[in-house]
Amino acid sequence: MTSYDVLMTVAKAADDKRAEDIIAIEMKKLSSIADYFMICHGNSDKQVEAIAKEIKDKADENQVEIKRLEGADEAKWILLDLGDVIVHVFQREERAYYNLEKLWGDAPTVDVTPAFNL
Repeated sequence: MTSYDVLMTVAKAADDKRAEDIIAIEMKKLSSIADYFMICHGNSDKQVEAIAKEIKDKADENQVEIKRLEGADEAKWILLDLGDVIVHVFQREERAYYNLEKLWGDAPTVDVTPAFNL
């Protein structure tokens, strides 16, 4: 799978668990960390956990290695490192506080809504 395919797969997984305000940022020209960041949020720790689990399950199904998973114990901000795609699943308040979208405001966004219809 290309990094774009991985991005669309995780976007669909997040949408399936009713993640809110799913956005993707293209990082290729700004950072060597990853090709894409995906950011979304849930409204409770249980929903954040469910979103992250669905993303992990879909990655496993598609043989996409999860290099790192952090924050699952508290479920306020779960980070899933899929190599070229890094996913940030927040609780609403945490997302507003860290405001990664503003931090990476120079990066172009990627429309992931086509993934929702897959």
